[in-house]
Amino acid sequence: MNSTAYFATGCFWGAERRFWQLSGVLETSVGYMGGSTHNPSYEQVCTGATGHAEMVEVVFDDSKITYQRLLEEFWTMHDPTTPNRQGGDIGTQYRSAIYANTTAHLESAKSSRDVYQRALTAQGLDQISTEIMSDEGITYYLAEEYHQKYLAKNPNGYDCHSSAGVPYPTAGALA
Repeated sequence: MNSTAYFATGCFWGAERRFWQLSGVLETSVGYMGGSTHNPSYEQVCTGATGHAEMVEVVFDDSKITYQRLLEEFWTMHDPTTPNRQGGDIGTQYRSAIYANTTAHLESAKSSRDVYQRALTAQGLDQISTEIMSDEGITYYLAEEYHQKYLAKNPNGYDCHSSAGVPYPTAGALA
């Protein structure tokens, strides 16, 4: 069965590439979520006035890749402890966010946050600032075409991701 997930990790170009490279991910796109403006443009989102985050929509075959695996990739591909910022990218559109479309995904996202927070705390790092909520009533607006698969079109293009440098704990590490 196919499922959909929404993740914001700062600039959406690098995040989209990380997700599309995972086996079991069927389709990705980039867009905007979580703001107040109907169908915002990139230029509008960049002003910070719309309240949207740069988001990656991930369609995946949940018989081939789990939502948990997507969450593990999400946590480690960016620094979730920096509010409204990833590396040199600063602004509300670069916030860390998960918008879940099922109750099970919402609970998994919160649980994975708690697991990753313990790993970050053990390394002396700050608290996770990721926004985790249901996507109910939140519209995903597809970004402009030139943003879609940007790093496939521009392989040496800007990939702004800055990781906290802490791997997601494996099941053995949790025992």
